[in-house]
Amino acid sequence: MQIYDVTDRRFRKYGKVISNMDFSALAEAMKKTPVPADVVYEPSVSELEELPVAKELETVFYGELPVQIGYCNGHNQLLNAVEYHRSSEINLAATDAVLMLGLETDVTEDFTYDTSKMEAFLIPAGTAVEIYATTLHYAPCHVAEEGFQVAVVLPKGTNYPLEEKHAGGEDALLAAKNKWLIGHAEGGLPEGSHIGLVGRNLNLTE
Repeated sequence: MQIYDVTDRRFRKYGKVISNMDFSALAEAMKKTPVPADVVYEPSVSELEELPVAKELETVFYGELPVQIGYCNGHNQLLNAVEYHRSSEINLAATDAVLMLGLETDVTEDFTYDTSKMEAFLIPAGTAVEIYATTLHYAPCHVAEEGFQVAVVLPKGTNYPLEEKHAGGEDALLAAKNKWLIGHAEGGLPEGSHIGLVGRNLNLTE
């Protein structure tokens, strides 16, 4: 799979590199987070949210909305699913990591999406990017055998369990708060997940 750098012009429709904030303390704190053999996601980690950059993100980037800072770490080479939010997401790569990205505008009226439209981008260690709300994404992929460590910043409450049942139309894609999910049949998602990815379950190594 062709991998572009986030500085490539192809990335501009999916997000942008954040260059006006100091993420060094967050990158350092991320080094203490676990890297399992599979993938782990923690939406909110108090040690990360206590860093000064958290307040700066709330005030400057999210326009005074409360945020949560967690991480997605581990080992992964597959797409498995795509998700989107009603808000931008910030990813800080504490290690080199690759994101497979697509556009929500390419999702069909029956909520299917052709995986051949996705593109892969390398986020070098120490780089923070904004992933736009209209960008399809999922778990990062590792570059080195040691795995990946990526800090994830989102509006507070995102990705937590739903309080009501959702069904019909786009509402059926809602898998957690502020998380619309489209899975692949080979992605190993929980029963009841919307399976709408058509084409190959992309593998970074192919």
